[in-house]
Amino acid sequence: MIRHYCGIFGIYNHAEAARLSYFGLYALQHRGQESAGIVTWDGQKLREHRGMGLVPEVFNERHLGKELKGDIAIGHIRYSTTGASLIRNAQPFIVRYKGLEIAIAHNGNLVNTLELRRELEEQGSIFQTSIDSEVFVHLIARNLNGHTLEEAVMAACRKVKGAYALLILANNKLIAVRDPHGFRPLALGRVAGAHVFASETCAFDLLEAEFIRSLDPGEMVVIEDTKVQSYKIETEAPTRQCIFELIYFARPDSLVFGEDVYQCRKRMGQELARESAPDVDFVMPFPDSGVYSAVGFAQESGLPYEHAMIRNHYVGRTFIQPSQDMRDFSVRVKINPVKSMIKGKRICIVDDSIVRGTTIRTRVKKLRELGAREVHFRVSCPPIKFPCFYGIDFASKGELIAANHSVSEIERFIGIDSLHYITIEGLLRSVSHPENYCLACFTGDYPIPCAGGGKLCLECGC
Repeated sequence: MIRHYCGIFGIYNHAEAARLSYFGLYALQHRGQESAGIVTWDGQKLREHRGMGLVPEVFNERHLGKELKGDIAIGHIRYSTTGASLIRNAQPFIVRYKGLEIAIAHNGNLVNTLELRRELEEQGSIFQTSIDSEVFVHLIARNLNGHTLEEAVMAACRKVKGAYALLILANNKLIAVRDPHGFRPLALGRVAGAHVFASETCAFDLLEAEFIRSLDPGEMVVIEDTKVQSYKIETEAPTRQCIFELIYFARPDSLVFGEDVYQCRKRMGQELARESAPDVDFVMPFPDSGVYSAVGFAQESGLPYEHAMIRNHYVGRTFIQPSQDMRDFSVRVKINPVKSMIKGKRICIVDDSIVRGTTIRTRVKKLRELGAREVHFRVSCPPIKFPCFYGIDFASKGELIAANHSVSEIERFIGIDSLHYITIEGLLRSVSHPENYCLACFTGDYPIPCAGGGKLCLECGC
């Protein structure tokens, strides 16, 4: 499974700021399931509540109605790619410095964290967490002497390297920042006179908020009182948005990087069908990730589209573990084949990615046991050969099946009759501005090289 770093949400000037943040995070839950947090400004101080688990597990009516008072709020949901899965690493992260209370929510990964952390510790900084996001707070605090908060934030951004979409709540000021490469998405909207920020526009839809625009790469938006100001971070860099937002992470009902995610995934399936459509009885997805590219594939190829695998939507994050003799239970409890659709059939499965290949192998084995005559596999992203250091939890290079095996070897390992990955050219034909995307996980061409001295560099070999 591929996992994302997190999602962020912010709102300014709304009497129900905490409640709207709750629903905004609820809409973004797919971006992280380990922890959730909301911080509000009540006019005098920051109020916070954070916890481990899903959004409805962390917050209740007491938190939203009584404790998290104020008309400004930021929220965060997390899946850990740096730092352990512990409550102290949950965000938003708060510090108090010279009468200023600062909360920060960060989506992304920094690649020079170890270097900056060593430098800051040598200068006397004491870190409370193991997350890279805390580096921002220390850098901002060190640049506050003699400078405005906006200047301190921009100075911190010029110091760090990597991917970040930030929301910063400092007393009655809300700041949103997107890194100069624009790796991670961040959108601006409006609801009932309040301004809102979110990782994806699906959060706006739930609140019936108006989508205004996406923040530009390298842009900082500051809201204070009734004033909204935009600044440009001085660092210049080519736009390199994460294409996996469109392939896998973003909800299909979102607009991300100016793209309609649903239509992008359909176009990926159409391009895939033009490149390699086998002679089969029907096309099917592995729900839910492969559904939209499979629709496009079926429409372009003229092949029937079927749901021969059914997902159990009521499976939570945990369940009673079976005994050892119930092999592969964790896979079967989530997705199960329709037996009458399988026997004697030639099947083409369309999915969005293959990382290690182990889950797919288990599912294909089940199809074979049920009598599938042929099983073909089509993938709507190119082979993933390199780990990501900008906020996607890809395995190390040694665990990526496409980095170490040929297509024919992968076919044999999974147990399929044929395999085709969409080409990079076909993938880029599926998006509006192909020159703006990061393809490092396919090509190894990293927009920002690792800074040295840590696990990241050991994995990529830089």
